[in-house]
Amino acid sequence: MKKTVLVTGASGGIGSACARLFADKGYKVAVHCHKNKAAAEELTNELLSKGCEAVCVCADLSDEAQVKAMFSEIRNTLGDVEILVNNAGVAQQKLFTDTTRADYDFLFGANLLSAINCSREALKSMIAAHSGSIVNVSSMWGISGASCEVLYSASKAALIGFTKALAKEAGPSNIRVNCVAPGVVDTKMNANLTSEDMSVLADETPLCRIGKPEEIANAVAFLATQDASFVTGQILSVDGGFIV
Repeated sequence: MKKTVLVTGASGGIGSACARLFADKGYKVAVHCHKNKAAAEELTNELLSKGCEAVCVCADLSDEAQVKAMFSEIRNTLGDVEILVNNAGVAQQKLFTDTTRADYDFLFGANLLSAINCSREALKSMIAAHSGSIVNVSSMWGISGASCEVLYSASKAALIGFTKALAKEAGPSNIRVNCVAPGVVDTKMNANLTSEDMSVLADETPLCRIGKPEEIANAVAFLATQDASFVTGQILSVDGGFIV
């Protein structure tokens, strides 16, 4: 029987790459979006045209009630979520002394609370089934920290701590929890960077280039599936060697 995977933030570069890869591997795919519904629906139709069972779901993942409603919709359409990819997230570049409580709420709501709410809801059926896999998408800045991205780095570091702790708690229920920490990837999240900025970042990367969304998706799929059946609580850096 085909398993159901939920990819949050699937309208973005990494999320859409994950959704396509899981569809190609024969999974049923729930394509989540918050604001970019048009892109998510376009992706969902693309997957449906290829014979994949898919559904587009929209929710503010920092809102517990919306998350519950989203999981109910997925359950009624595709079945219980057996693989959860907590990919939704936002970035911000600003001096820490200029940040506000609103910035904190924005970043921690999208990058951490979203994963907490979705994981809590997914675990209900995973624990009952004594099976499941959760993959969180953090960032290399969650490992090392980045100047002018203090709140972003802190939220992604918290996601790493969340991963390690939940892996220990969920392990006895045969549920694996892992994390991917991408480096600089060619996505819209980096659209604010100039070509010169991207060139510098590529030069600072030992592999001398920027990553592709598909390369992050490959890592996510590895950790999410039985290929990594004895792997849990791990943080897999996919950053071209940027953080060593």
